[in-house]
Order: sequence, then structure tokens, then C-alpha cells
Amino acid sequence: MIDLSVDLGFIRLKNPVIAASGTFGYGQEFVPFINLDDIGGFVVKGLYSQPRPGNPPPRLAETSSGLINAIGLPGIGMKRFVEEILPQLRKYKTALFVNVCGEDPEEFAAVVDYLNGFDGIAAYELNISCPNVKKGGRCPALCPEDTYSIVKLVKEASQRPLITKLSPNVTNIVEIALSAQEAGTDAVSLVNTFLAMAIDTKTKKPKIANIMGGLSGPAIKPIALRMVYQVAQNVTIPVLGIGGIMSGLDAVEFLLAGAKAVEIGTANFIDPESTVKIIKQLEQYCLTQGVDKLEDLVGAVDVSS
Repeated sequence: MIDLSVDLGFIRLKNPVIAASGTFGYGQEFVPFINLDDIGGFVVKGLYSQPRPGNPPPRLAETSSGLINAIGLPGIGMKRFVEEILPQLRKYKTALFVNVCGEDPEEFAAVVDYLNGFDGIAAYELNISCPNVKKGGRCPALCPEDTYSIVKLVKEASQRPLITKLSPNVTNIVEIALSAQEAGTDAVSLVNTFLAMAIDTKTKKPKIANIMGGLSGPAIKPIALRMVYQVAQNVTIPVLGIGGIMSGLDAVEFLLAGAKAVEIGTANFIDPESTVKIIKQLEQYCLTQGVDKLEDLVGAVDVSS
């Protein structure tokens, strides 16, 4: 029997596969396709204090081995989530993470403070890295000082563990991760999407109404993997790996690079059963490689010459 469980310090997951925010709705949308109890956890789409319509269409554009999106974090807001969605999610025996958003630090803290009063949430994922909300892609995770101040503020407001989601659109992601760690985050997840652009050569207009959006999918995997490895080598808190994971072998690479768990994003658009298939592929890998405990793979990459 293969032990697929992983310990994030603040919670032990039955397996390391987590459905990523923004690609999994509020979880219920995938009930017709998979048993939510089979996956390690899922992150609901980003919550602001108030409902949001998101960006105007077009908001998606396919590109080589990837997808550009500028959805703009639409959502029902924290109160409707608690009233309409959370009661239905409590019945599942899997970890529920809430992606927390804000237009300013105070809103991030207010959302967390409100959600503290309701059961059924395992941890918060602090979304300070979305590249397609404000024009130009500015976000707090681009600056170590901004990262430190907002993580510290939200951590002080939180009564639950905090995962900080990092942006790849920086010169030195290790510096940002260390700032988040110093501010008290319990884990980091990386990476969010890469700021990108596509142009329609017939109309000569950007394919995205927001002009730029976030690139995800297989195209970003090698860069995301490198960043996860760099961060895992320098922090003492758990790392959750994200970026172009489409198969069990992709997930194994992130685990070997130092990720304790992985988040599956764009793959959910291609195949709504991708999370459970990746779990089965991880188990098959362990069987063929003689691995009894999946956690033994974490950080086991051999970089010797």
C-alpha cells in the first residue's frame, strides 16, 4: 500500500494533489466529474469582500502550449460564499482552502477576519500575485517590502494557517518568498501566471480586452519548476508547486524539486478528471519505482555532478 499523504505542517493531506484557485470554481462545478473526497484539497476561486464582475471579454486566448487569461477575479463575494457555498462544501472530507483577495491590504485583512467566524476552512491562500486585475500587472508580490507588510497584516488577522501565493513576474522570487516567510506565512504556493500578451494579426488588436493577461499551462512548467526548486532550497516553510502540471510525472518533478504538494490549474479546463488521474499516476509511479512513501520524493532531486 503506497502512502500518498503529505504533511504541510499545519495539515496532513491524504495526497499532494490540490485543485488550484480560478480553475476549479467553488468546487461544486466538478462534482459531476470527480469525487471531491478523492483529491488532497481544493482552493476556491478568489473572494473579495464584495461581488465582482471581473474584466470585460474577451478574457481568454489560447497560445502555444498554454492559455492567456485576464478573467479579473469575478466572484460572489465573501458573504454569499459563506451563506450559499460553504455549507455545501463542509460535507466533503478533503481540505478546503479559500483564496483571499483585496484591492488594498485592509480588504485582505477584512475578508480573513470575516471568514474566521465560520467552520470548514482549512487555510487561507493569500492572492497577492494576480497579474491581470490592475493595468500593467502590478501586484504586492512584486516587491519584498509590500509582500512583507501585507502578509504580516493578514497573518495577524487570521485565525487559520496562511499560504501566500507568489508571482513569477519578479527578478528574484527567493527574495519575495523569504519576505513572506519572515512576515509569518505558514507556506508559499508558486507560481501564479506569467504576464503575457497575444495579438490578432487580422484585426491588429490584442486578443485580450485587458491587453495583457496571465500565461498558464505546459509552456510555463520548466520556469515554474526552476522557481520552486530555488525557493525550496532557501525557505524552511512548505512549498506548494504550481505551473503547467498536466500529468503524474509533471507532479513528480515538482515534488523532487522540493514542493510538498502541487496545485493543478489549466489541466482542469482540458480534462475535468485531471486531478484524480494525476493521483492515480503518482501511485503508479511509486509502484514502479519502489517508493513506499510519496513524501520521500520531496526534495530528492540529485544535483550532484
